[in-house]
Amino acid sequence: MGTHLTNTLHIRPARPDDLEAVAALRWQWAREAGEAPPVTTRDAFVRHFVAWSRENASSHHCLVMVRGDVVIGMAWLAVTPRVPSPRALERASGDAQCVYVVPRERDGGLGGRLIDAVLELARQQGLERVTVHSSVRALRAYARHGFGTSPLLLQADVPPPTDLPTAAPPLLPEEDLR
Repeated sequence: MGTHLTNTLHIRPARPDDLEAVAALRWQWAREAGEAPPVTTRDAFVRHFVAWSRENASSHHCLVMVRGDVVIGMAWLAVTPRVPSPRALERASGDAQCVYVVPRERDGGLGGRLIDAVLELARQQGLERVTVHSSVRALRAYARHGFGTSPLLLQADVPPPTDLPTAAPPLLPEEDLR
């Protein structure tokens, strides 16, 4: 007999027909992590996720890990253009997002392979750096694959607005506009 394909494992860019499986992974991860209750049904989420993925494909690149023909993991690279510099007219940074492997496949280095694939994609696109907002569980994995802390990257949490304005702010007198 030929090669048994059920154990074949590879990482590749997600195809349109993978997006429902990727959405299901994202739903599973949120439920597993004990995130806040969903704001929608699973089916509505999958439809929204697939549409969002297609609309944002130019800036958010999804990689999938496939065993046989089953998607068992995902990783996203969000690419953000940066302000030009005299040293580099075209600049961009990346953010690794939603690196996830199904529970039954964990602890065998597969998450690390997804991290490496995201970094390789970033290299191919000429990105200056890749950041990540990691879970505590994954910190060591990211460190093993070249991520480190930086005192130069800061974060500010932006709270939601408490009151929405009910009227337009008053206009300044003309002399104050100069």
